[in-house]
Amino acid sequence: MESGKRPYSSELRAGQARRTRRQIVGAAGELFEQRGFAATTIDAVAARAGVSRKTVFTSVGNKVALLHLAYDYAMAGDDEPVPVIDRPELRRIIAEPDPRRQGQMYADFVTATNGRTSKLWMALRGAAEVDQEARQLYEKWEDERRAAMRNGPIPVFVEKKALRTGLTPDTAADIMWTLIDPALYHRLVHRAGWTPERFREWLTYTIRTQILQLELSGG
Repeated sequence: MESGKRPYSSELRAGQARRTRRQIVGAAGELFEQRGFAATTIDAVAARAGVSRKTVFTSVGNKVALLHLAYDYAMAGDDEPVPVIDRPELRRIIAEPDPRRQGQMYADFVTATNGRTSKLWMALRGAAEVDQEARQLYEKWEDERRAAMRNGPIPVFVEKKALRTGLTPDTAADIMWTLIDPALYHRLVHRAGWTPERFREWLTYTIRTQILQLELSGG
């Protein structure tokens, strides 16, 4: 009888731990967006999450770990342990045969993810100026974003012979890396006052005209 209870009890504990972690990360994400990295304290995160300071550390870790996980959750839209590249939305974009439609789908994807992550990205960029661990994380993610462009959408466009004439794959990847920067979304939407829809339309147009070999008059 006892042996039958243990897996159930363990499952309950794991579920509660996940809910607590999600609650803490959600509270941290809100504070990082509102106050930035430096002004957000572990005590403030604990108070907003309704847990102890110790629970914050045992469930997630220090401030950089909180920011890391908050960004991951925002990027994915949930806390499921599934890499973004393996999620159905991105798989559909990769599988789309029409490069014009593919560029539009990618602009939709970037607009949606940057809408969830741009404020946290700015918090991380600010943290990188004052915290060595945050700087390492920021630089690592910048390198990964650039590598993702070289290994992701650009080779697909090259294979379809859709790259703009005279544009090398490396240059195309660097342009795309710049266009998907959450800081660019933050500047245009949160600072300049663009709507997300205006940003999406601009990004779609820019991908089509600066990356792809497509007629400007096309749909």
